[in-house]
Amino acid sequence: MGKVFRWISNHGPNVDGKRILPAELDSHDSLFDAYSRAVISAAERVSPAVVRIDVHQRLRGRQATDLRLPQEVHGNGSGFIFTPDGFILTNSHVVHNATKIEVILTDGRRYHAEMVGDAPDTDLAVIRIDASNMVPANLGDSQLIRVGQLVIAIGNPYGFQCTVTAGVVSALGRSLRASSGRLIDDIIQTDAALNPGSSGGPLVTSRGDVIGVSTAVILPAQGICFAIAINTAKFVAGRLIKDGTIRRAYIGVGGQNSPLPRRIVRLYDLPVESGVSVVSLEKNSPAQRAGLLQGDVIVGFDDQPISGIDDLHRLLTEKQIGVRSQLIIIRRSGKMVFDIVPEESRART
Repeated sequence: MGKVFRWISNHGPNVDGKRILPAELDSHDSLFDAYSRAVISAAERVSPAVVRIDVHQRLRGRQATDLRLPQEVHGNGSGFIFTPDGFILTNSHVVHNATKIEVILTDGRRYHAEMVGDAPDTDLAVIRIDASNMVPANLGDSQLIRVGQLVIAIGNPYGFQCTVTAGVVSALGRSLRASSGRLIDDIIQTDAALNPGSSGGPLVTSRGDVIGVSTAVILPAQGICFAIAINTAKFVAGRLIKDGTIRRAYIGVGGQNSPLPRRIVRLYDLPVESGVSVVSLEKNSPAQRAGLLQGDVIVGFDDQPISGIDDLHRLLTEKQIGVRSQLIIIRRSGKMVFDIVPEESRART
């Protein structure tokens, strides 16, 4: 792969200027054939489970009050069936706040879909169609994939049904910020081309196992696309089917990352050089009841250091709901410790 073939008169085929023998040419042809067969096989195996999702959404916020604008917008994305009884995995940003969701199968059948659960913090959602005996995609194990491994993306970019692109796993363990502001961890980076409308489609191995859910592309760049690891998606989908939401803890703080003065770091022997500066407090929130004030800088939660908002988000898990914890803050030049009891935060629209 990556070799440039040139044909030079009376001298036969060349690779990078060097003449190759017919047997070597056959070897290269076999390699290309094997690559093609792998992509074809994976696409044929998974494509029946890939669906197009058409969405109607009402405008919200300032746009909704502008009568010059249509009060409902239409969009589309991708998803894939992962159970025989019609459960479909897709991105939250594809179906979030939808007033109507329609699913089109590869054979042209169209179904109305119901929202099962939405998790904006991980950009995942589960919807369901009233159908049985569906052919589901096989969910793989994203912990087994390696950088450089062949992957195939299937989706519906710009509404073109079941478009197949191929590439490799470019990197593992990336982080990507969701629309809610939280970081999604364990993101797969790939150069398999994604375009608007591909969101929510499967990223699969040459064996046809889904190892990621396509989620984003950096538009100015080429070959930098991202997928949510399927192990994350399996966990989230299970919770959404059971509860309709993902439970997380919250303390009611609006904050921003803020560096700490060096003298404060040295004075209190802090393990971090920055923290979360409290910009706002929600009324009657756990943080307000605990006694926090605007301008406080959070530097620790229980025995864990806090160097920024992402650290705090990672620690505010379901396990912290209703559990008395200690919040370590810097107020002016003093170090203080507050008892706080995080509450449950459900996905907000």
